[in-house]
Amino acid sequence: MNTSLTRRAVLKQLGVMIGVAAGIPLPVRAAARSQGLTAMSNALVTLNAAEAEVLRAVISRLIPADQNGPGALEARADRFIDRALAGALRNQRPAYASGLAAVDSYAQSSKKLPFAKLPADDQDAILTEMQANRVTGFTGGSGQFFNLVRTHTIQGTFSDPFYGGNENFIGWDLIGYPGARIVVSANLQRMDVKPEPSRKSAYDYGMFNKGEF
Repeated sequence: MNTSLTRRAVLKQLGVMIGVAAGIPLPVRAAARSQGLTAMSNALVTLNAAEAEVLRAVISRLIPADQNGPGALEARADRFIDRALAGALRNQRPAYASGLAAVDSYAQSSKKLPFAKLPADDQDAILTEMQANRVTGFTGGSGQFFNLVRTHTIQGTFSDPFYGGNENFIGWDLIGYPGARIVVSANLQRMDVKPEPSRKSAYDYGMFNKGEF
């Protein structure tokens, strides 16, 4: 898969994003994956079951679980996207409906199986083709839809847990972000000590207004 899809590249991008705002994946660890899948019983808000299945398969390849820890699926980036499509991202709902259907249609025509049922290597191959804008059947091009989902997957994995993603602070733990603070102690300013995670959403503090999701 293209190197821009790798976990290392995504985490590098997030280091910059967190500072402003506050290759091929390795085999998935069974324990890490089961951690996130226990929360899958949450009711869908916007997506239907078929769309959610495709989306979960896609995000699990964009930021996969590996020896470094859980990935986007375990962080519930799918739940973030599902909720956001009923709120702040509601104008993207048609793009998701048509795009996820196109992903599955292409998988079945080219690989003879639904996208979610394909081996990881075949899923990666399709996503690479999409990223290169070489897959037909997408309104505006497959590259455009790929970038849309990748952006929202990153947001869902690393944004404040209030918005439905970053389950159990998985995303923040991956990049070493300790969470929101309203008081910065002397100890937190030390360069030789790793700060203790706050394990709090910004919205656990009354001074922050809850945004739309």
